[in-house]
This record gives sequence, C-alpha cells and structure tokens, in this order.
Amino acid sequence: MNVIIIGSVALDDVKTPFGEVKDALGGSAVFSSLSASYFTSVGLVGVVGKDFSPEYIHLLNSRNIQVEGLERAEGKTFHWTGYYENDMACAHTLDTQLNVFATFNPKVPKTMQAAPYLFLANIDPDLQYKVLDQLTQPKFILLDTMNLWIEIKREALLKVLPRVSMVVVNDAEARQLSGVTNLMKAAQWIRDHGPRGVIIKKGEHGALLFWDNEIFALPAYPLDSVKDPTGAGDTFAGGFIGALAGYGDLSMESMRKAAGVGTVMASFTVENFSVRRLLELNPDDIRARYQQLQSITRMNDF
Repeated sequence: MNVIIIGSVALDDVKTPFGEVKDALGGSAVFSSLSASYFTSVGLVGVVGKDFSPEYIHLLNSRNIQVEGLERAEGKTFHWTGYYENDMACAHTLDTQLNVFATFNPKVPKTMQAAPYLFLANIDPDLQYKVLDQLTQPKFILLDTMNLWIEIKREALLKVLPRVSMVVVNDAEARQLSGVTNLMKAAQWIRDHGPRGVIIKKGEHGALLFWDNEIFALPAYPLDSVKDPTGAGDTFAGGFIGALAGYGDLSMESMRKAAGVGTVMASFTVENFSVRRLLELNPDDIRARYQQLQSITRMNDF
C-alpha cells in the first residue's frame, strides 16, 4: 500500500444548469482515491451507512482501491444536496446530513499503517491529528481543510500543521487561516507554522505550489464544457499525491509534475457528474491531456 486517504464517503444530490443526479457517489475520499488510483496503490479509510450500495464497494475495489478501512455503521451515509448556477465556481448547499459521518472515528488498519504517503482530506483537525498517531513511517503527508475548521477549530488545526508535509487550501482559506490577503505572504505564514510546502488552489485560475524555497504557478486546464465542479479539488489532491507517490521522491521537479497531473485529473472530473468521468479514463487519455497542458504553458527563452 503506497497511499492512504482519509475522508468522507458520500451520496450526493447535485443540480447544475446541465442536469442533475441523485444519490450519486461522492465525498472527498472517493474523488481523491479514484484519482490517485491511476498512479499507485491506494487504501481508503472512511465510514458509510447501511444504505451504501455494495455496487459502490465493488467499484472501488475494481479500481485498485483497498477498502479494508471503510467502516459500515448503523444509520445512513453522509448525504449532501446542492446546486450550481451560471457561476460554476460557487456551490450552493441546500442540505447536509452528516449521518454516520457525525461520529466518524478513523481507524487505520494495521495493513495500511506503514504506507509512506497519506492524504488527510477535509475532516475535523482533531481526527486528522489522531490519524497521524496511527502511522508508523510516513514519508509525505498532505492535509486539506476548509473555512469551517479554520473558524471553529483553529487551535486544533494549528496543532496538526507542524506534523504534516504540505497543506492544500483554496485562496480564500489561505487568507482566512493566515489573516493576510497577499497569497505569497499567506503561503509563507502557513509554512512558518510547520508544513514544508503549500498548495493554494485558485479554481479556474489554476494553482500556486510552494515547496522549500521554490514556487510553481500552474494554470487550470482550459475547458469548453464544465458540467459539475463537485469534487474537483479532491480530485486534484488525489492526482497530486498519487503521482508523487508513483515518482517516489520529493524533489521540486516531482512536485511540479504531480501538480500538473492533479490539474489534469481535476479537469476530467468537471466534465461530467459525480465520478463518471473518472471511471472512463485510461492512461493514454491522461498522458495526452498532460502533454497538452505542457504545450500551453511552455515559454521560450527571453
């Protein structure tokens, strides 16, 4: 097992100007695990209810994702209902039912505890901290968070930051966490509090990656059709850590390539609802789009 991913497994009701789905497979752990599975072996840790279809379990297994750490608890699966209008960068939440996720207490199976790469997807920072104590020899730990935890669990989040390698947040979260508006200074503030690196996602405007004393700016892959942005950030993170684990080193060159892979994987996700597009891919599709991203970002010598 190379990568362990801890996060939510959900059933989503999503509506956009291009259609809608109900009880669709979703959640941060699902999107990121499916994305990472194209590049390395993945173990998923999460919780679902009795209503979670066995077909979804089979789907995850079929994608080289180990689900020994996926607990099935009494009750219903985490359920999110939301919609997007013409501004597809903004999700509007209609209903959030935490259900069994409300009492989620992550337990990493012994078979996964020696995994060198870990993605702590968006969950309570107290739980993220507990997960870290269950690993034996992590090489690289990526942590995601959100505005809610920054607001109500700030001290817990600051406690976990020194124990992770890199934080991935969007631009609003970076400003909220650091208290400064300039993203360069916000990234430095986060790194001053422990992590060696930071990724700041900027949606359709790409991402900024900070690692040691180097910076990498990457645009989003240009698309002429976006049907459902749900899970794009998690897909980016999964593609990033999956590719990085596949490279096997933590050089800036590998970071750059992994960020490109994450960008490409996120671009596929938004082209259809739920995880549908991620299930249709093959390595040639990913390689071709990565090469296209290379071609539109290459600059000649001045």
